[in-house]
Order: sequence, then structure tokens, then C-alpha cells
Amino acid sequence: MSTRRQFLKSLGTTFALGCLSSELQATILRHPSIKAIEGSWFEFQHHSLIEGKYWNPALAAFTAEQWDKKIKEIADTGIRYLVLLNTAIRDKTFYPSKLLPKHQLECEDPLETVLSAADKYNIKFFVSNGFYGDWTKSAFLMQDKQVEKLRLQAMNEIAEKYSHHKSFYGWYYPNETGIRGHYDDFFINYVNVSSQEAVKLIPHAKTLIAPYGTRNVTPDEKYVRQLEQLNVDYIAYQDEIGVEKTNVEESAAFFENLHNLHKKAARSKLWADVEVFKFEGKVYQSALLPAPAKRVIEQVKAISPYVEKIFIYQYIGLMNKAESPVFAGVPESVSLYEGLMKNHFLKK
Repeated sequence: MSTRRQFLKSLGTTFALGCLSSELQATILRHPSIKAIEGSWFEFQHHSLIEGKYWNPALAAFTAEQWDKKIKEIADTGIRYLVLLNTAIRDKTFYPSKLLPKHQLECEDPLETVLSAADKYNIKFFVSNGFYGDWTKSAFLMQDKQVEKLRLQAMNEIAEKYSHHKSFYGWYYPNETGIRGHYDDFFINYVNVSSQEAVKLIPHAKTLIAPYGTRNVTPDEKYVRQLEQLNVDYIAYQDEIGVEKTNVEESAAFFENLHNLHKKAARSKLWADVEVFKFEGKVYQSALLPAPAKRVIEQVKAISPYVEKIFIYQYIGLMNKAESPVFAGVPESVSLYEGLMKNHFLKK
């Protein structure tokens, strides 16, 4: 019996929310392979207007004081890393820029505000270097030289304005690649060009990517070589449960393969991007809603033995503390928050 099967057998495959015995709770707490959620993606506005319809209006109206409270609310869960999805979208930035016009939000400089709050509450931010150009055309954005020039200029501008913050931990490259057995060569180039600029600007900064197509990885020597070529510190693969490409029962095997591949390559650390959402209707064509906490717990349990850290997509819009003064999302977001806190998948 494989290690994975022994692990799942020892825990049981499912358990009911709110009905966990003290014995099972203790098993979860003391089992070294089950990890707490340490990080989350973060945004000022969701890139897809359809998907973000239940929280985009609230975020647009947040004042600087409210953003500070939201960062504190997140920090109070034990989350210590936030990944800013984008610093620009639809040809406007989320900070005062000389390169593009700025989104007109209630908060004058959201990026300054959240980094200042993160300084206070001990949060580490990965700051995005996108989306400069049409976010729906990721392959084009990664290959077009004019877009590349704008992206690198934005990195320079952002570093000049904000790298003094202790919370500016690293960079996130948001243009995603869909793995089809292996990485596209242009994706490797996009990552490496970005990292080359990143190290010039902030030598100590870490770097992160989050590819999809996790189930399609071909576990061979070519993939290992590509991992060796990728100049990036952390790769947080999407588990693709929320987008309905994979089910929980399959995901452990995919991450077990990735664990073995990353061990051979001995370069970037293997993290996970756990999708804590479901769609209100058709996938990619309807609003995002919080997934049941029971499903998310099973997602985390399945892949924990194989990854260094668990991140989620995402706290903003999909999770809220009850009676939060900075509520953004649907009422069901409280259930997800409480389910993960109660069962120690978030912890102080």
C-alpha cells in the first residue's frame, strides 16, 4: 500500500463539519503531514467581472481604514502570506503610476495602504507584475515585446515606490500557463526574464508562480529539466477542484508526482494553490461562491503530505469573519471561515 493510501486510510476519507470527535480533532492536530493554510491570494478588484460580482463593489468602496481592518482580519486567522493577483487590470493601475491611468477607487493608493497594514500585522506580500495588457490573452502577454517592456517598467516603478516596506516579500508572475505535459518554452522565458529583473530591483525578493494543468503533468526527465531551468523560488500548482477539472480523490496522486519531480530537480519549492470556491452556474461563466468547508478540508488533507505550504484562492470575497465591519462577499463566506477555523486549518 502506498504512503498516500496509508495516510488517507489512517484519517478516514471524509468527516462531517461540526461533528468531529475530539479524538479525530487531536489526530488532525498532531499528524505532521496535515498542514494549516498559510497563505491566500488577494486582490483589489477581481479580474473577471462576472466571477467577482459579489465582492467587487464592496472592495471598490473600501477606504484606507477599511483595507487596514481587512488585512488585520486576515492576519488574525494565522495567514502569513498574501499574493496580490494584479497591480493593474483593464489598462489601469491600482497605484499612482506614470505608465497608465489609475482605477478610481475610494482608496487613493490601495497598494501603499495594504503594504503598510501588512507591515503592522506581520504579513508577507508577493506583489504582482501584471496584468499589463488583456489578461484573457496570457500567451500573447508572455510573448509580446511591447507588453514585456511595459511589465518591466511597472516592476521598476513599483519597486521604487514600495520596496521599502518590510512586507514586500517577493514577486508574483500572474500570467498563467496551462501545462500540457510540459511547460511552453515561452512561459519559461517569461518567468526567467521577470526573475532577472526582480533580482536587479530587490536582490532578496522571493518569486512565485501558480500554473494550472496540474493533472496534465508528464512525470519524465524533460519535465525535471524544465523545473531546473525555471528561475523561480516557489511553484504553487492549482489543485483545480473549484474549476471542476479534478476531483479530490484524484488530486493526491497528481501532487505526489509533482513532489517526486521537484525532489529530482532540487530547485523551486513545491506549494499548493487550493481552490476554495465553486461556481454559481457554469464554470467561468458565473459568479464565484464559497465552497463548503468540508470539501476544502478534504482538499487540504489530500495534498498536504506532498507540499511545503498550502495557499488558498482566496480569502478576499470568499471568506469573512462573522459581523466583520469590512464584509465583502456572500453570507455563506462566514461558514467557510468558521469551518476552517474550528477545525484548525486556519490557526492563530
